Amino acid sequence: MDDVSDNLAWEQAHGSGLQAYLGYRITEWSENHAVVELEIKGHHRNRAGILHGGVIATLMDTASGCAVCYCAVPGNMRKSLTLSLTTNFLGMAKGGVVRVVGKKQGGGRKIVFTEATAFNDAGDVIATATGTFKYHRGSDDPNGVPREA
Repeated sequence: MDDVSDNLAWEQAHGSGLQAYLGYRITEWSENHAVVELEIKGHHRNRAGILHGGVIATLMDTASGCAVCYCAVPGNMRKSLTLSLTTNFLGMAKGGVVRVVGKKQGGGRKIVFTEATAFNDAGDVIATATGTFKYHRGSDDPNGVPREA
């Protein structure tokens, strides 16, 4: 298994409780880029039967945060926290898989900027976001810090 596959597999296996509950997965991960996908289920929908905006915002936040936290060093990781996330809802999704692409846009050593785009199963853009993230101590180094087991 190569370094990228190892780190992606570790992230997929050690996600948050929210990730486990919602059921989203990081499906692509590389320098300045991440993709998060979610198969829409009943508990993801609002009262109108469409994907809840809060779920979309969570996916865009996650894809953006992952895009700035890629680490190629085996056994290491990077962490960030969201300072701000501005979302724009442009369409809807009722079923199928929603795909969110997050990209790092720039920034400095500690503070970085992102953009994310969410697509429904038909490939239509349903939301966009811009974000500002701050690295945790040590995570501003692209080599990251040793991950917890």
